[in-house]
Amino acid sequence: MIAATPTVQRPLTMLTVNIHKGFDLFNRRFVLKDLRDAVRNESADLVFLQEVQGTHELHATRFVDWPQASHYEFLADTVWKDYAYGQNAVYPEGHHGNALLSKFPIVSHANHDVSVGDDSEPRGMLHCVLALPEPLPPLHAICVHLGLTEHHRNEQLAMLCRLVDAEIPRDAPLVIAGDFNDWRMKAHATLERCAGLREAFVQCNGRAARTFPARWPLLPLDRIYVRHAQSLRPRVLSSRPWSHLSDHAPLAAEIAVEAPTGPAAAARELIADMKARRAAEHR
Repeated sequence: MIAATPTVQRPLTMLTVNIHKGFDLFNRRFVLKDLRDAVRNESADLVFLQEVQGTHELHATRFVDWPQASHYEFLADTVWKDYAYGQNAVYPEGHHGNALLSKFPIVSHANHDVSVGDDSEPRGMLHCVLALPEPLPPLHAICVHLGLTEHHRNEQLAMLCRLVDAEIPRDAPLVIAGDFNDWRMKAHATLERCAGLREAFVQCNGRAARTFPARWPLLPLDRIYVRHAQSLRPRVLSSRPWSHLSDHAPLAAEIAVEAPTGPAAAARELIADMKARRAAEHR
């Protein structure tokens, strides 16, 4: 007997970008409004953001167009109804971290501290669970920003593997995107071995995309990894306006999510119950 092929709904569009705290490549111009326009034009279903400013009291007094809301709320505006923020770095003037903007309900989220060593740069992984339209199962999305040193990245990749193994069902669709700082491309083998993840550009084009620096991309630092989903039409956004809005070129890709089987189908029922309780709390 031939097994039925899982049904696939319309592809979902992913966008990942390190927004450099709202400043251009050389930190000369505050470009958050232009960034919002560029992100809107991509019409992505999910937007993975790194180096997102939660608040900065000094900058708020120096720049007349500094928004009153957090940068992730300003970028979400009325387009992305749900968003989550993971605070990573805290300093006297404010804090920044990772964020996820979603056109689908975020039913749960948790930020995981993956800083390595007492004196290391603060890093985090923001794990969100999204309720997709039926009959699709919940989508797990993790926004990451890994360290600058290879030793730290190796430890953080191991933490990521443990997170996936402990918290995400093996048959659940999963997208992990962000700034991996992995110019030596060690993450491919590690994530495929420990979690069955495939990188979108490697899957479609045979090699990772070059994203840094934005105006003259040489290093493949940013990634989109998927599991139980098919990558389609990945793109590097390296031309204007993106080349003048950050130090990283963003990545975009479509993914086709597989319909639920096994535990993922049961997870959909749990998500439905969580959504109902969430709605009841806001009445």
